[in-house]
Amino acid sequence: IMKIAITAESTVDLPQNLLQEYDIQTIPFYVVLGDDYLEDREGISAQIYEYVAEKKQLPKTAAINIADYEDFFCKVKQDFDAIIHICLSSGVSSACSNAQAAAKEFENVYIIDSLQLSTGIALLAIYARQLVNEGKEVAEIVDLLNKKVPQIQTGFILENLNYLYKGGRCSALALLGANILKIKPQIQMKDGKLTVKRKFIGNMRSVADKYIAALLQDYPNPNLDYVFITHSSDMPEIVESFKAKLKERGFKHVYDTFANGTICCHCGPNCIGILFDGGSSNLE
Repeated sequence: IMKIAITAESTVDLPQNLLQEYDIQTIPFYVVLGDDYLEDREGISAQIYEYVAEKKQLPKTAAINIADYEDFFCKVKQDFDAIIHICLSSGVSSACSNAQAAAKEFENVYIIDSLQLSTGIALLAIYARQLVNEGKEVAEIVDLLNKKVPQIQTGFILENLNYLYKGGRCSALALLGANILKIKPQIQMKDGKLTVKRKFIGNMRSVADKYIAALLQDYPNPNLDYVFITHSSDMPEIVESFKAKLKERGFKHVYDTFANGTICCHCGPNCIGILFDGGSSNLE
């Protein structure tokens, strides 16, 4: 039987216990704070927010280069016959093309462009792990993963647009309008890129209620096996409210996770999303 490894980048945003449970190996992105290059990992977000508050500038993130991927695949291949690597969306990072270039140096290294970020990638990685455990062949797993990619629902709501503005991803005018009107956008991954799906008005708590209601209406037939509540800072009230509603909806595994540094660098604090396999949806 072929031994198949499931791998991803640190942008999979899974804590150590879930990485171990689903046997997913990761390679870290880099977070650049001034002159310091830090490996992206759990718990780095506090450092990022302190840096932004103190220096009034955003940290940068650095994608993994081809040589790093080659080293990583080489190491994993010592224990496995094949690797299925699930990448951060090619629409938001050069990491995927770097991984594809590195994979050409090896036999049986397959790159899946997740077209997702954060725990949207994790949903695909867990699905891959299930397929491996079922004893499916590599080619079939790759095919099923690519078919699953468009069904994954990755999105979140943001308390404010300050980080997106500082990172050049929204205009000063949009920032001003959002802050005056207390607009909180629902950001959605569509075809591998971030788009604004809706704009909610109000405080974060009331917006969170509107967001989950709209989301569950958009996806009336989700796969109820797994759902992630992923957030960039402590948001206990909203998390508990989401948990209760998702359990009521029938989701079996409701995971509460923190975003790692790469995601936090772009969204800032008080960003929260619900991510799951949408199955068939009301959406185009």
